[in-house]
Amino acid sequence: MKNGFFRRKLDVALGVDINDQGIKLVELGRSAQGFSIQGYVTQVLPAHAVVDGTLLDLEGVGRALHQALSRLHGCARQAAVAVSGPSVITQVIELDAGLGDEEMTWQIQMEADQYIPYPLDEVAIDFQVRGPSPQEAGRVEVLLAACLREQVEVREAVLGLAGLVTRVVDVEAFALERACRQDFASFTPGHRVDGAQWAADAHGMGVACGLALRSFAG
Repeated sequence: MKNGFFRRKLDVALGVDINDQGIKLVELGRSAQGFSIQGYVTQVLPAHAVVDGTLLDLEGVGRALHQALSRLHGCARQAAVAVSGPSVITQVIELDAGLGDEEMTWQIQMEADQYIPYPLDEVAIDFQVRGPSPQEAGRVEVLLAACLREQVEVREAVLGLAGLVTRVVDVEAFALERACRQDFASFTPGHRVDGAQWAADAHGMGVACGLALRSFAG
């Protein structure tokens, strides 16, 4: 999902993976030659700070994120983060082809109770057109993603506590899928990164790396 998506192109971006076990950061750079890993780090969280993807101790998570950033010694301040857990809903729906974004937004809101079991004013919604419907001519498949707005706001707050600006809020499963489509060996380690260690750690940093990649989209 996108949130406050700034269209100015970035040279360096952060992927911030916050899960029940801890925090993972990937600082990803982009140049004409491709992507490079500028740095990455993991940081443990206080006990029960995050449970089933829900951030319960915002100050504790914020302190841990600040510590991770200090260890990273990076320059990026615009970051991508993901939502996960039972409040996240994704579904492929079909709409009439030829609708503009505003018309699609209006139609999704009109029909939202079919897909989303929460009051609409408590939910953050995003969508992406996937292509023509294989079932019916004149229709398109649309990937709908939604979660409780509180889940977005607490992540923005935690990033803010660490001095970061939230560029993208995505769905964790989408970030992992994006990362899995990449050839990690093609990411050139930066001067602060041990290439052999990155090769060993890369797939464990998948969500954070996928989030950083999302930051360069558009």
